[in-house]
Amino acid sequence: MPRAKIVSTGSFLPEKVMTNHDLEEIVETSDEWITKRTGIKKRHVASEDQAASDLAVNAINNALEQAGLKAKDLDLILVATVTPDTDFPSTGCWIQKKLKIKNTPAFDISAACSGFIYGLTTARSFIESGLYENIALVGVETLSKITNWDDRSTCVLLGDGAGAVILGPANEDEKSGILSSYLGADGSKGELLIKRAGGSLNPTTQETLDNDMHYLEMQGREVFKQAVRVMKRSSIKALKTAGIEEKDIDLLITHQANIRIINSLGKRLHVPDKNVHVTVDEHANTSSASIPLALDDANRKGKLTRGDNVLLTAFGGGLTWGSVVLRW
Repeated sequence: MPRAKIVSTGSFLPEKVMTNHDLEEIVETSDEWITKRTGIKKRHVASEDQAASDLAVNAINNALEQAGLKAKDLDLILVATVTPDTDFPSTGCWIQKKLKIKNTPAFDISAACSGFIYGLTTARSFIESGLYENIALVGVETLSKITNWDDRSTCVLLGDGAGAVILGPANEDEKSGILSSYLGADGSKGELLIKRAGGSLNPTTQETLDNDMHYLEMQGREVFKQAVRVMKRSSIKALKTAGIEEKDIDLLITHQANIRIINSLGKRLHVPDKNVHVTVDEHANTSSASIPLALDDANRKGKLTRGDNVLLTAFGGGLTWGSVVLRW
């Protein structure tokens, strides 16, 4: 059975940057308040005419170039997002169109901030089964489109962007590849992080629009309390399955939601600060895009060496969570 490995990484961020000082002009907040509580200094914001697929295509092309592949070489397109271009067709199909390829299967995965981890596990299964070889997986969000810019508790946290990887089978003599995955969910806590309207439960009406039900809502304190505990548990389960001890983690990349969560998890897993990669200060919380954006950032900065043990872990709306252990 072939082992699935990440062949290359790519990313794309919208040109527009919004700093904490810019937010001071919009809501009652301050750079000091945001930085102290979240670690965020700025975020990228998609333009009105940029859809999720536009960001994703750029990130995928970036990853394809690094891999030395063309779009026509892809066997499958997987998209992790909660801000799709349209409910249907899927964003994957819009991406396929913009990549100018036909017949390649494409679909979306909705697992909020855990979407990229769910996507890695899905891609791994396709590759290890022998069904597909070259798979593009992209985590992409345009959260600015569902942000209530009058709600200072959430608007300071979010950003837009896309991160992509190309996955393929490792050669028989290679040690690189995904070693283990662990996924989980708890739908009973779905109310903690939700967009209430626009689906079959609350179809779009004038009332839902008037009541701001199409914006992201989060009970931040409750989510924070859940996040560190659950990500530690899922990380330990994935490490155990992989046969890797905490002391052997060369790089930890968590969902980039809050610097306090990232630092707390690193300490609980006994990972030195130098081995914890942080991009939340530059990107803010980009949901399913946060881990692949950070992974590409680490890769292009030379923080990844073939043979490194890498732990990826996320927690988000659903509630969902998951961890992946891979050897780079």
